[in-house]
Amino acid sequence: MASLVELAGSRVELTVDGPVRPLPTAVEASAYRIVQESLTNALKHAPGAPARVLLRYAERELEVVVEDDGAAGNVGPARPGGHGLVGIRERVALFDGRVSAGPRDDGPGWRVHAQLPVPAPEPASV
Repeated sequence: MASLVELAGSRVELTVDGPVRPLPTAVEASAYRIVQESLTNALKHAPGAPARVLLRYAERELEVVVEDDGAAGNVGPARPGGHGLVGIRERVALFDGRVSAGPRDDGPGWRVHAQLPVPAPEPASV
């Protein structure tokens, strides 16, 4: 998805933190769609603004953070009419996870922060 966003004129930086491991298919698909929808919203509401995606693999959760730097003069809430944030909230709720979305605290732009619980990694067999 990032390459399509970049083709549309926005630079996307991806950071992966923690030991990457296989996750349940439903969690992986939901994380993908959360990133996809967040970047789509960034293109729609802050065209051309740089965006960052963080995937943090913790022992019992996958954390997904998508931020953009906002469009010049646009730091308010998104315009009504879309269903992107509703869909993100529904995906996170499927896993009893947590999500927040809104203007960034540290400057202009928007931030989506989702935490999806996942099973603990299986111990390595010896």
